[in-house]
Formats: sequence, structure tokens, C-alpha cells
Amino acid sequence: MTLDHLLRSLAPISDAGWAELDSEAKDRLVANLGARKLVDFSGPHGWTYSATNLGRTEEIAATPVGEVNARSRRVLPLTEVRAEFTVSLRELQDIDRGAADPDLSGLDDAAVRMARTENYAVFHGWADAGITGITVATPHEEVERVDDFNRYPRRVAKAVETLRASGVSGPYGLAVGPEDYTAIIETTEHGGYPLFDHVRKILGGPVVWAPGVRGGVVLSLRGGDFLFESGEDLAVGYDGHDSDEVRLYLEQTFSFRVATPEAAIALAAE
Repeated sequence: MTLDHLLRSLAPISDAGWAELDSEAKDRLVANLGARKLVDFSGPHGWTYSATNLGRTEEIAATPVGEVNARSRRVLPLTEVRAEFTVSLRELQDIDRGAADPDLSGLDDAAVRMARTENYAVFHGWADAGITGITVATPHEEVERVDDFNRYPRRVAKAVETLRASGVSGPYGLAVGPEDYTAIIETTEHGGYPLFDHVRKILGGPVVWAPGVRGGVVLSLRGGDFLFESGEDLAVGYDGHDSDEVRLYLEQTFSFRVATPEAAIALAAE
């Protein structure tokens, strides 16, 4: 994959500096990109890859010559997403001096914003980008909210049973936002059994931290139901600099589509 369009060679950043930035970005993104842990990922296909083939056509009503039929191939355009941030030139210079604790808080914040955007698009949709999210597509009614997390396993079990009754096999995964994830982690059921382990046993799959998710989403992990297509995968690019700061950004292109709407069910946020 070419990175020429990222203009990294023009930045006042050494190889060591770029290595530190890339490593920090990877660490933050891997922790927060929850959707990718649960849906099918295809790619990266490169910066010039612009659209996902939907395998469908639309009839063109008029043709320039009589007795000729025509159809237009349908595609889903990939969306370019960018999160900008700055890094102090002094911090970059300190990296070259061997500093082990550079202040890259701007990058950390950009990584979280990017992850929240991607997770939200996958699970709740992004209409302006042509993306229908999982909770928008599913035909199943939401599973009611519970305030007592000791009852949370019943809620997950109800979701799993709904999917099974619809002919959707497992294993299953659960995506939840940070607050619910923390509550699941910290709750111990009567008898001392960790709630987290109980929920994973019901699912047969993981409980995933996914910033940007409202409530929760239980979905099948059998494959082929939820399709994420990456053009350019997440990368750090250069925008410009002055005597104090370097302007950078995280960027990616992607599309997402739901192939089997009945393969997921939402857990209500409220």
C-alpha cells in the first residue's frame, strides 16, 4: 500500500519519531476498535479503492439506441474519515533523544475519536455516508434495559435465544460501550461467580469493549453476516507544521453493510 498521499516524507519527523507515532496509534486503536473484533473484515485494498461491489443492478430507463437494454451496477462508495491532531516539535525531538514517555495525548484523543466513529457507524449506522448500521437493520425488538446487572445474564440469554429461534447459529459476541463494559467486569453474582465469565459462557464468544456503542449488541460470529471493507487502513499522515507544532491526522477509508439483518439484536440503552 502506497503512503505517498500521506506526505510523511515532508514532515520534520525522524524515522524514530514515525515509529513511535505508529506504535502509539496501533496500541490505542487496537484497544478501541471493537467492531472489527466482531464483524468480517476485508482488506485493506488500498487508497485508490473507492467502492464496494453490491452485486446488484438498477435498470436504466432510456438508452441512446432502440431495442437495447441497460443496467447500472450498484456500488457502495467507501467513506474517507480523518481525525486531526497536533504533536509538539519538542516532544518529537525528545523522542530522538531517547525519551520513553513522550506526550502524544493528541494522537491518543484522535485514535479514540476515530474508533468511536467506526464503531458507531457499524452498530448504529451513518446515513449521510450511506451506511446502515446493525441496530438499524435488525428486525428484532430491543431487549429491555436492566439497572441491576445481576440480571444481565438473563438479558443476554434472551437475546441469544431470539437469534437461535430465527435460525441464526453461534457462537455469539456482545459489543458494549465503556460504562456497561465496566459494570459487567466489576459485578460479581451471588455465590461469587464473575458476571463477565457467565455472560461469555452464554454467548460462546467474547464481550467486547466498543466506545461509541449505545447499550449493547449481540450478534452471530458464524461469518458472512456483517461485512466491513477497508480501502486504506488506518494510517498517520502529515498536514503541516510551524515552529512549535506538527499538524498530523489519522485517516482511513471504509464501507460497511449488513448481509443478514436477523443475525443481531440490540440491548436497549435506556
